[in-house]
Amino acid sequence: MELVTTKRLHLFAGRHNSELATLIGNNLGVPVTEAHLSQFASGETHCRFSESIRGSDTYIVQSHAEVDGRSVNDAIMEQLIMVDTARRASAKRITAVMPFYGYARQDRKSEGREPITAKLVADLFKAAGASRLVSVDLHSGQIQGFFNGPVDHLTAMPVLVDRLAEYGEGLVVVSPDAGRVKVAERYTQQLHADLAIVHKRRVKGAKNTVEAKDVVGDVAGRRCVLIDDMIDTAGTMCQAAELLMERGAASVVAAATHGVFSGPAIDRLKNSLFEKVIVTDTLPFPSEKQFDKLEILTVAPVIADAIRAVFEETSVSQIFNGQNQN
Repeated sequence: MELVTTKRLHLFAGRHNSELATLIGNNLGVPVTEAHLSQFASGETHCRFSESIRGSDTYIVQSHAEVDGRSVNDAIMEQLIMVDTARRASAKRITAVMPFYGYARQDRKSEGREPITAKLVADLFKAAGASRLVSVDLHSGQIQGFFNGPVDHLTAMPVLVDRLAEYGEGLVVVSPDAGRVKVAERYTQQLHADLAIVHKRRVKGAKNTVEAKDVVGDVAGRRCVLIDDMIDTAGTMCQAAELLMERGAASVVAAATHGVFSGPAIDRLKNSLFEKVIVTDTLPFPSEKQFDKLEILTVAPVIADAIRAVFEETSVSQIFNGQNQN
């Protein structure tokens, strides 16, 4: 007996960035299938897919972020449950799409007796049944090696470069620390801009505490663009902006993939010297996290192109001309 099968694609969304999942679906031309996520009175999460996914390529989108009182841990657990649901419903291949990867900064032991939680998260998704991970601008490229299977590491660079190019010539791309120089150099090549580096010192033993110390490069009279993968409490970025203005910069723009905006971040950014704060929608932005200087770009086309490439079994890195490789 000979059977010719038709490949099917199903897209599901967790509750921690459903708006982005809808945009991804619009770009793919497929609807987001109802996952029927709910909460028991005890706080446990329940999931039941609304239609058969037997033999289908299944993509489960979830940003690991706090939303509506549900924590980052809730987001990860919800996506794990959805992956397990897909596996038990006989999906042929399950791809966990995490625009923002939770615990990515805990990718190594910086002091004794610490976990490597980014590796633990990868292990959990493998155990749940994910055969592939897709993420955007991981905090460090080594996280790709934590998962025992394919990892498609996407970048928001095309989206950010298109927006920053509107500022015209004469930009200076500024790396907020030495660790981001390689990424900043890629932006300089795309924007035909100069490069500067902020030297900073992280206070040992203190979380989210960094001191900007000096600037390497000529920024006097220039529009500066501070590039980073994420803005969390915004202390580093705001200090760097002040330092650049002290060195004679004409203006400073912040550009980052992930707008985490924890703790005092919103107040700091509102009162900062930034002309504009540009981020992407890898994380949701409720009204309390929005302010006048904020500009949000969507990465939905980038993720949709990657999903299409995976589904059609073509090259993902070719979408970015290899610029997504760390």
